[in-house]
Amino acid sequence: MLGSVETRSVSPVFVGRAGELAVLNEALARAAAGGEPQALLVGGEAGVGKSRLVEEFADAARAAGAVIAIGGCVEVGADGLPYAPFSAALRALRRRLPDELAAAADGQEEELALLLPELARTGRPTSREDGTARLFELTVRMLERVAAERTVVLVLEDLHWADASTRHLLAYLFRTLRSGRLVVVATYRADDIHRRHPLRPLLAELDRLRSVRRIELPRFTRAEVHHQLTGILAAEPEQRLVDEVFERSDGNAFFVEELVVGRDPDGTCPDLSDSLRDLLLVRVEGLPEDAQRVVRIAAEGGSTVEYPLLAAVARLPEDKLIEALRAAVGANILLPAWDGDGYRFRHSLVREAVSDDLLPGECSRLNRRYAEALETDPSLVRPDERTTRLATYWYHAHDAAKALPVVLDAAVEARRRHAYSEQLKLLSRAMELWDAVPEEIRAGLRPLDHAGSYPACGCAPETPASLRYLDLLAESVEAARLCGERERALKLAKKALRLIEAESDQPVSGDPLRAAWFWIQLSRLMQNLGRGDGWAEITTAQELVRGLAPSAVHAEVLATAAGWRMLHKPGAESLAAAEQAVEYAQLVETEEIELNVKLTLGSLLVDSGSVEEGLATMRTVIDRSLELGLVGEATRGHVNLCSSLEAVGRSADSVRLADDGVRLAQKYGLLDNEAWVQANRAESLFNLGRWQETADCVERVQRIAVSTKPLGNALMRRADLALLRGELDPATAALAEAHAAFGKYDPMAQHAIPLARIALGIAAAQGRVDEARDELARTVEAGFPPGTQRYAWPLLAAAASLEADVRGLPSAGPGRAAALDLIRTAAKRLPTSVPVCEALALVVAAELGRAEGRDRAAAWEAAAHALKPLERPHDLALVCHRWAAALLAEGGDRETMAALLRQAHAEAVRLGARPLREQLELLGRRARLSLTAPDPVEPDDRAEPAEALGLTSREQDVLRLVAAGHSNRQIAEELYISPKTASVHVSNILAKLGVSGRGEAAALAHRLNLFPEAISPAS
Repeated sequence: MLGSVETRSVSPVFVGRAGELAVLNEALARAAAGGEPQALLVGGEAGVGKSRLVEEFADAARAAGAVIAIGGCVEVGADGLPYAPFSAALRALRRRLPDELAAAADGQEEELALLLPELARTGRPTSREDGTARLFELTVRMLERVAAERTVVLVLEDLHWADASTRHLLAYLFRTLRSGRLVVVATYRADDIHRRHPLRPLLAELDRLRSVRRIELPRFTRAEVHHQLTGILAAEPEQRLVDEVFERSDGNAFFVEELVVGRDPDGTCPDLSDSLRDLLLVRVEGLPEDAQRVVRIAAEGGSTVEYPLLAAVARLPEDKLIEALRAAVGANILLPAWDGDGYRFRHSLVREAVSDDLLPGECSRLNRRYAEALETDPSLVRPDERTTRLATYWYHAHDAAKALPVVLDAAVEARRRHAYSEQLKLLSRAMELWDAVPEEIRAGLRPLDHAGSYPACGCAPETPASLRYLDLLAESVEAARLCGERERALKLAKKALRLIEAESDQPVSGDPLRAAWFWIQLSRLMQNLGRGDGWAEITTAQELVRGLAPSAVHAEVLATAAGWRMLHKPGAESLAAAEQAVEYAQLVETEEIELNVKLTLGSLLVDSGSVEEGLATMRTVIDRSLELGLVGEATRGHVNLCSSLEAVGRSADSVRLADDGVRLAQKYGLLDNEAWVQANRAESLFNLGRWQETADCVERVQRIAVSTKPLGNALMRRADLALLRGELDPATAALAEAHAAFGKYDPMAQHAIPLARIALGIAAAQGRVDEARDELARTVEAGFPPGTQRYAWPLLAAAASLEADVRGLPSAGPGRAAALDLIRTAAKRLPTSVPVCEALALVVAAELGRAEGRDRAAAWEAAAHALKPLERPHDLALVCHRWAAALLAEGGDRETMAALLRQAHAEAVRLGARPLREQLELLGRRARLSLTAPDPVEPDDRAEPAEALGLTSREQDVLRLVAAGHSNRQIAEELYISPKTASVHVSNILAKLGVSGRGEAAALAHRLNLFPEAISPAS
């Protein structure tokens, strides 16, 4: 419409960037040929040529038959529009491929309309807690379907302006793209990405993805500047000009253009002042007055301004407006927008310079005129942008009374689109404006159109007549939690409770339902952040709702209390509380709360012995949650059901279910939910002997977990792996990290008991017997609540094994009898209602027998038969080792002994369980049995046990004294040798036995019964 440009500043020749363009073209070829999606990030400083590179690539792709869809992050004032680049790109796709896009979105139009409103057919989708994940998943799958048969290039520009929702969607897109002839290219201004810029974490995350390639554009070399000047001038430039421009521009392509275009008549380039803004304004100031005015208006309207809106604000006759625009476009300051409906600055640096040059009063006046124009005619902008832009214009016009209502409307719109970060930002702005708005205007504000936050849960007994400040806080708490800002949510909840208390002398009489809701949020946040166990907050909420009429808040309080009891105080009382919460949720018809508390009920039923009923209850919840699209609740169902299956010894079933849960969480991008499932999956994989998969699972949890508890569970598995592999330092470090993850406020038995077991195991391996006993005593004193027997039996087995290993040694100490009595007493109180507990109870009984000098092969045989169906290879290999040792002591069947040792040794080697493998090899040498040969060596050929270990006669004498607790000096005196010689012998013995210290050597000598006469028969 505006004809050719008047001043050419852009080189018609594409300069340099051959390597970068080749990378882009190669990605296009790969996507087009193999249907393999490609993702690329293009970064560089402002003016370095990112847009020009992308334009050249887009032209080449278009020529190759690809469909190009471009969207840019829109900046309005200092604000961004949620999902703006995706909405623009999808709109472009819809124009070019209307039928294909309609087919790809078929059946999901209402939800996808949150990104592309033109798809909407009927009403609005319901806002859900997992709505963000569902929207992201549907968007990615739609793009894959559109790109299934044709090549599509999606360009997303100016990520440095991206809102949080856009960043999250982009990260999800890059992580989950699996198929389609799709190329995604995103650009960002690298020099804007300071240490605290919100894009920085996203770039770091994407750098870890092997599927994402990053291109960084450097400045031009002198030769490239020469080439650029030749194109701009359409003639060979003088060397003096090349040198001057290169020196002053430092190779920045945009600065080269500005310096050349701003030359004086004599050909001299303008001086570069201290302010870059002055250089960028030179060309603007050379425009006619009307054109300058239009450019200033456009700068304050946003990165792109629609022509009708610009005309309404400029208030110029149409002919004059067109003439002004022609001048601005001719000077290469403004360009038509991508979709042709408006204008944008050719370079954002110019827009920023023009905007910064506006006077404060001028800024406010322009924003007011934009707001007034948009209020008068809402059709001036697209419907999906209207509310947010109007809110921004009124806010920057500094008119609080006009801004507050529309800011609130924009917050509701952001929540409806699952743009929770933007919702939180807008709510913060509303709270900032609140006191500046007259009371009579605030009184007329209607309650927000809630869709899932606390008022929809019945926080007030009746619909309030007007909006209150506490409503804003409640919405902010919910938005902060949903966008992952839990610290912010915690502070907001505390602030709300202080305000409620300030409104009344007693919190209970102030606003009980509203206060109860905030106390429940506070409890959840403190638990998730590891700041407390949350019970005091739940108790307060229960007091607040007691005696009030039925409400959803009351149901939520009861459900939360039941869930807390399940984890901290399981038992009959907790079961009754869960049943009551289910009844109450049904009474007030809140199915989501009902499903949540039924998961709690199912877990408690399993713990109480009603295993099949509890498992069936949880499966029903998962199925119903998926029917309703409640993906978050369904993944929580996988977490609970996996844990319950593991509790009853069905580890393989638990892993299969966990795999389904992981796929579900990954499909919808629910990373923290995935971390919870993966943590439980790691426990079952560990017990099944799939240790490499366990390690991979732990690493995944450490990478994605937001909540502290799944991280702590994963770290416990890492400690378990290190302990059973004989890596005591890494085990100790992982144990400390697990304690830190759970925090000092987490007294949950399901964490405390396994932590104690690992600590006991490490202490035992290092010969710190008294510390191991103290760990046992503290844990037994704390008690084993119902449902924690799955953790208690392994602890008792480890403690009994320690006492058996130190029997008769000086390190046994005076606390041995008390420790054995403690183990025996605790074991009598623990239930054995499921096969895994029955098997572990047999192991504990056999270890106690070994510790008391009555080791019996029959006891170990019974334990082995009980363990075999449970598929716990390390536990079974350990029991087979004990069984073989008992057979050797009893002079039992050597074929059975050999088979047990070979089976256990093969498993220990496969697992990498070094301590167990070494014990088996020592026992094999002592018994003169090959761990690989098919037949045992005849017993008549057996050597002495100590000799079989490779010990000389003198070393056997030294080891006998070490086992009796003698020091090197005492050994020297006993054997008439020097202390130095005794020390050398001890070092040789430790090396041959493969142990790290005298205590381990003594324990090993005892276990293998090398010197029966040196071991007292005392228990």
